[in-house]
Amino acid sequence: MSFTVVQPPTVLVVDDNPANLGVLSDALDQSGLEVLVAKSGIVALERVKYALPDLILLDVMMPEMDGFETCQKLKSNPDTQNIPVIFMTALSDTKNKVQGFEVGAVDYITKPFQQEEVLSRVKLHLNLHNLSHQLEQKNLLLEKKVAEVSQAYTDLQQMQLQLIQSEKMSSLGQMIAGIAHEINNPVNFIYGNLAHAHEYTQEILNLIHLYQEEYPNPTERIQAVLDEIDIEFIEHDLLKLIKSMNLGAKRISEIVKSTRIFSRLDEANMKEVNIHDGIDSTLTILNHRLKTKPEHPGIEVIKNYGELPLVECYAGQLNQVFMNILANAIDAIDEYNQQRTFAEIQQHPSQITISTNMMNDEWVSIHIANNGTAIDEKVKAKLFDPFFTTKPIGKGTGLGLSISYQIIVERHGGCLYCKSISEQGTVFVIEIPLRQRISQAA
Repeated sequence: MSFTVVQPPTVLVVDDNPANLGVLSDALDQSGLEVLVAKSGIVALERVKYALPDLILLDVMMPEMDGFETCQKLKSNPDTQNIPVIFMTALSDTKNKVQGFEVGAVDYITKPFQQEEVLSRVKLHLNLHNLSHQLEQKNLLLEKKVAEVSQAYTDLQQMQLQLIQSEKMSSLGQMIAGIAHEINNPVNFIYGNLAHAHEYTQEILNLIHLYQEEYPNPTERIQAVLDEIDIEFIEHDLLKLIKSMNLGAKRISEIVKSTRIFSRLDEANMKEVNIHDGIDSTLTILNHRLKTKPEHPGIEVIKNYGELPLVECYAGQLNQVFMNILANAIDAIDEYNQQRTFAEIQQHPSQITISTNMMNDEWVSIHIANNGTAIDEKVKAKLFDPFFTTKPIGKGTGLGLSISYQIIVERHGGCLYCKSISEQGTVFVIEIPLRQRISQAA
């Protein structure tokens, strides 16, 4: 069994008078305190280097270095600055006392001193110093607990974000799967039968032409119908109609294909994909917000695609990043256009520029720039914080860019940052490695 030995508080007595040293040492020792002595300020400064006392009794009037200068040096040393100092002096005028407090003393004892008074003041300040030390330790413990709670809250937020992201992608995948299935069947039916419809129509028109050649003089009833329906117009317009339906069905098929590429329903795991396909599919989905409408002008999309190899990534999640950044770019442009006249918009049209290139043999860079409203520096510092948004209530959750940051940085070991210049717009830069390390992919 081991016992903890409690060391008594240590008091350093500094006085050039041996008699005072003896009297004080005996009194303090009899009260259960451990006593160290020094006959000058210089000796005291050397002694505290090897043994830090809990309190210092310091004489003011000493040769070579007086008590004020000694106290100043003690307070300028980080190791000794918190040790309470009680001055001992025969100088009882206010000026000297004020000077002593200014250099850091906590109390004064006037010579000739009474042992009871010295012991009382020493014990009082030792107790205060001990309480101060305990309070400091409790504050440190409290700060540690606050840091732990803060970290736990951050972890909870990150977990919520991951759950939201997972649920969002799962819901999106299920929704697109259902839509794609429901649309694909009738579209394939229409698209497949339009070729036959065009063929049959052409055959019927050919038969009509043959009748016109063989029977150039129609009966009165046939002529009346021909005059009423305008057969030449119908023939011309019917072929155009079938061609338009064919283009419409083809467009629907392309949109369904784009939504499937965007969600990557069959590519939930990490795979090598064409980054440009993901960007193009996202643009197809957002096309309704890019087109010219009565309420807002159109937005031109400029593609500066470089030669990129297939990139190993979580394609669905990466497409989600493209969606978040492009949607925010459109919002920024719409907000900027509300502040501009029609003439200003015509002079400087709204644009989104997407550039891709290889940074080196191992990294891919994707720049998505818009010439809308620039982002303020204070806002930019919080841009990727969870739940931070500059949009009105109900217009945004503040999760899009935060989730995008997690996807790029944590899931792909890449970088996502923003550069914004007043009157020039904003560019979001995505940098991801061409191949994922095992630790990132796990």
